[in-house]
Amino acid sequence: MAASVLSGATAPHTTQELTTSIAASFDHWKHLVAESFVPLAARTEDVDGFRGRMRARVLDRMSIVEVTATSHEVHRTPALIAQAHERYFKLNLQLEGTGLLIQDNREAVLRPGDLAIYDTSRPYTLAFEDSTRIMVLMFPCEALSLPTEYVGQLAAVRMAGSGGLSGIVGQFIRQLSGDLDILKGPSGSRLAANALDLVSTMLHAEMDISPDRMKPQALLAVSIREYIEANLSDPLLSPAGIAAAHFISTRHLHNVFHESGSTVASWIRTQRLEGARRELRDPLHAGKSVGAVAARWGILDAAHFSRTFRDAFGVSPSEWRRGA
Repeated sequence: MAASVLSGATAPHTTQELTTSIAASFDHWKHLVAESFVPLAARTEDVDGFRGRMRARVLDRMSIVEVTATSHEVHRTPALIAQAHERYFKLNLQLEGTGLLIQDNREAVLRPGDLAIYDTSRPYTLAFEDSTRIMVLMFPCEALSLPTEYVGQLAAVRMAGSGGLSGIVGQFIRQLSGDLDILKGPSGSRLAANALDLVSTMLHAEMDISPDRMKPQALLAVSIREYIEANLSDPLLSPAGIAAAHFISTRHLHNVFHESGSTVASWIRTQRLEGARRELRDPLHAGKSVGAVAARWGILDAAHFSRTFRDAFGVSPSEWRRGA
């Protein structure tokens, strides 16, 4: 239910100012929803009395949206999914009121403090019988270190905000909702990365609580990604070495990534580029050359780094560092 903060013409990997959209009517609300990252069909039984507001900020490829609205529901339908070009996860934090999330034949009743994650590439329904306020984090699936198929097994599973890691993550997101304007500049990008790290850790904890719900292949995929992340600075990191470290064949390794719609090489490249991109805007690394930052992430060929960075983000590393 992200606000219309990114249209199809907006380039990814940009930071936008805080935006507020107030629905003048339910038709206007449907328009706001339809112009979101992932279009949704919306309806309400109280068209005349409907009230809705979205406050949003886009940080790189993550959208953070506070939604305040009266009774309504939204549906992600197969027809809308067919129009999608990228797969996203959404994480909802219920702040006020009660919400119902339905996906993959699971239902999660969310009360204040509760969290739930869901996948925009599969149908879902969100329903609110009364006035509600929620925070939504939306990000590409590959932004998490966890394999997509693993996270999918947790879709529409209520994560209680009363304690544990879900309580910590919920409190962090709640603090962001109180001051979305803090999410700007290099510190905003770091906070966004921290939020995703916390979400990954929370999902790991859910796996530990219910390991019987996880498929062995998904557990292997988690272990492989963690190994890769820990060794991204090694320029000699290779599929053969990764496979050997996990006592599997290279062919098996490629199959693990194929099942999640990716390849080993592309996932390593994406993680390295994202890490370098963050550091180029980080004041703590302002004294390092572009080549030195790239080398920290295992990329020793400066010309190759510049080409792949521009291909991925639309600007050169130097332009990105200057804030272009």
